[in-house]
Amino acid sequence: MNEQQILLSVGGIGAAALLCQWLAWRLKLPAILFLLLCGILAGPMLGWLQPQALFGPLLMPLVSLAVALILFEGSLTLHLSQWREIGSVVHRLVSVGALSTWLVIAVATHWLLGFDWPLAILFGTLTLVTGPTVIVPMLRVVRPKAAIANILRWEGIVIDPIGALLAVVVYSFIIASAAGNGLSQSLVTFAGVIFCGSALGAAGGWLLGQVMREQWLPEYLHNLASLAVVLGIFIAANQIVHESGLLAVTVMGMWLANMPGVDVRQILHFKENLSVLLISGLFILLAARLDLHALLALGPAVLALLLVIQLLARPLNVWLSTLGSPLSWRERALLAWIAPRGIVAAAVSAIFAIRLDEAGHQGALLLVPLTFAVIIGTVVLQSATARPLARLLKVAEPAPSGFLVVGANPPARAIAKALQQLGCRVLLTDSSWENIRAARMENLPTYFGNPASQHADAHLDLVGLGHLLGLSPAGEINALACARFRHDFGHGRLFVLASGLEKQRSDKHRASEEHRGQLLGSRPLTYGQLAKLLNQGAELYSTTLTEAFTWAGYQQLHGERATLLFARDSQGWVHVASPENPLKPQPGWTLVALVEPEPNL
Repeated sequence: MNEQQILLSVGGIGAAALLCQWLAWRLKLPAILFLLLCGILAGPMLGWLQPQALFGPLLMPLVSLAVALILFEGSLTLHLSQWREIGSVVHRLVSVGALSTWLVIAVATHWLLGFDWPLAILFGTLTLVTGPTVIVPMLRVVRPKAAIANILRWEGIVIDPIGALLAVVVYSFIIASAAGNGLSQSLVTFAGVIFCGSALGAAGGWLLGQVMREQWLPEYLHNLASLAVVLGIFIAANQIVHESGLLAVTVMGMWLANMPGVDVRQILHFKENLSVLLISGLFILLAARLDLHALLALGPAVLALLLVIQLLARPLNVWLSTLGSPLSWRERALLAWIAPRGIVAAAVSAIFAIRLDEAGHQGALLLVPLTFAVIIGTVVLQSATARPLARLLKVAEPAPSGFLVVGANPPARAIAKALQQLGCRVLLTDSSWENIRAARMENLPTYFGNPASQHADAHLDLVGLGHLLGLSPAGEINALACARFRHDFGHGRLFVLASGLEKQRSDKHRASEEHRGQLLGSRPLTYGQLAKLLNQGAELYSTTLTEAFTWAGYQQLHGERATLLFARDSQGWVHVASPENPLKPQPGWTLVALVEPEPNL
């Protein structure tokens, strides 16, 4: 392959990755589905992409390093302090339930496909994980009740590193058994892999944590340092004890995430962005290497395995995990249906299959097409059926009517509490810890971070939310949030405070109306005006109109002292007041307005 062909192939991978990610964003489906389909189309079907010819001997080292970085990024999200907060159902889903799923898949793989027990057990660990990259887009489409959405989201976050760790341990034992002379030698080799991976991972996590905590490096070098340490620990562990590197980087991420006094948010954001790049290219390459003939040769047994995973393994997991819980049978049924496989399964299976094949393990290469078949099967089936099933079971949220509030400052908290009194779900986001802490003290749901960040894409719970209120004093943050959530909510449901500087700015310095959203309130208020009025005694009052006390009477009573913000109609729908869309409240409507105190006479 000449230089021109290499450049065209690499450029094509980049363009295809961008297109797949854009399609996933537009259609609210997991990106992995489009990436895998694109790779299969470009590789085995059309023959345009040949990864082995493109990268030669560099292919598998690059894949190994990419998998190490993906596992490290996943393990950074596993905070032990959250283990006590996520509820007993999630605890059992990722422990007892995961073990039952592992057992069922392993037995089914052994009997249906004829895999030997070591490969069958390894395949069971590979297909345990779901992951937030496939769960979160599906939840945005399905919109189940909050209890179900929270369980599925937390399960995806927690099972990701746990499943990867289990897969690494089982794989290490298989390698140790193949290299050892007898069971005792295999156990010694296996213990060496576990000890080396755990020790080097903990040492690397502690060392990097010390560097960050003591500020031995400037902050702008933290990302580079973390990348260098991850790759260094991975390579060193593999040099000391063969195939202990993946375990080392997984332990390193867990150690760093739980080290007191170490803020990993900046590293996590960097690794998330890097993971998007790695995942996009990696899965196109891996899918392009699939042997479709080998997969088709497995015959109907693959479909039988998919049915076992969907109709037996997952329902058994949920049944064991929800015993004694307050969840209804309808909620349990939806939980038992949704469990798409994702990124960790595909990435780890690719590298393990090649390593096992090189070690002489018969049939190891079938792990990759079989794992990809499970990923595509579960994602396609569940994406197409989960929303209708949720509606049939009556566990889907109604049309989203809640509010994502950008800002947790005092005016935002006051407005959020008024919305809660109307029966609306609210979620406040802010990058100021002081504001978030104050909101939590007032029992308001919060997200600490930038709602337009990559982290928010995976962790921000939008279930039940259908409007955005930009209440930050920084107009640029409100405009950025409107641009980010325009596709999710629609332009007609984006509202921001007025900006006193907007009219003074030229067009090239002023956010366009398309990205800014509509102005909040029947009389536009800036953040400064709103905060000043609240400090001077203005209050948010809730008033219900009647046949005797109509909208005209309300206006006559309060006059210009009242700025209408929200109105709930007789059907329970909440409308937002805006100069662009004046409301005409009717009897039976409940109004929320900012009412200024009467002037002293």
